[in-house]
Amino acid sequence: MLISSSIFLAGASRGVGQEIAKYLIAQQIQVKALLRTEAAAMAAKAMGVYPILGDALNVTDIEQAILGNEPIQAVISTLGGLPTDNIKPDYIGNKNLIDAAVKAGVKKFILVTSIGSGDSVVALPPQALEALKPVLIEKEKAEQYLISSGLNYTIIRPGGLKSEPATNNGIITENPQIVGTIHRADVAKLVCRCLNSDHTNNKIFSAIDRNMIYPGLPEFVEFNLD
Repeated sequence: MLISSSIFLAGASRGVGQEIAKYLIAQQIQVKALLRTEAAAMAAKAMGVYPILGDALNVTDIEQAILGNEPIQAVISTLGGLPTDNIKPDYIGNKNLIDAAVKAGVKKFILVTSIGSGDSVVALPPQALEALKPVLIEKEKAEQYLISSGLNYTIIRPGGLKSEPATNNGIITENPQIVGTIHRADVAKLVCRCLNSDHTNNKIFSAIDRNMIYPGLPEFVEFNLD
């Protein structure tokens, strides 16, 4: 295992972020997580995560969390809002994280966004694109900010997310035309494998389940994580 110091995780209270926390803890990797509520912090602590109370929209909270005494090896962010949110954390929250990560000199920043962001916009059907557009715009801004930050980055764009147990059929590809669905637990596994893979540095991937790819798509190459 490459990781010797802490992984800083934003978005750990639910969804893919929570699955990432579980996976890293199972690998006996120290995880610090930013959580907005006492209840979320207590739940994370019970899982074995070191919780830090704070809001990603608050620069001071983020800096105090990341620029502490203990070194942060990598930052993983699954921060995301809903199309109905007035203030979406997808860009502002991630921008704050990226700025703090630059100051802290972290080795890697993994950002989880969504298929439909950036050049993968071509993969989404028009109806889905229309519904998700407000959030996708913010996610793309976060991606671009990370790319231009100078940090070692990996961007992972999952397809449609399901909450069932892992199938172990999650794959990543650099082809932005590919779309399908994937279980959150499988996205978490892919994220954690990218953490330890130099081959994934400064790359953007779409993540889908190899058995849940939408029909009628072009042939594509699966990225080899081994």
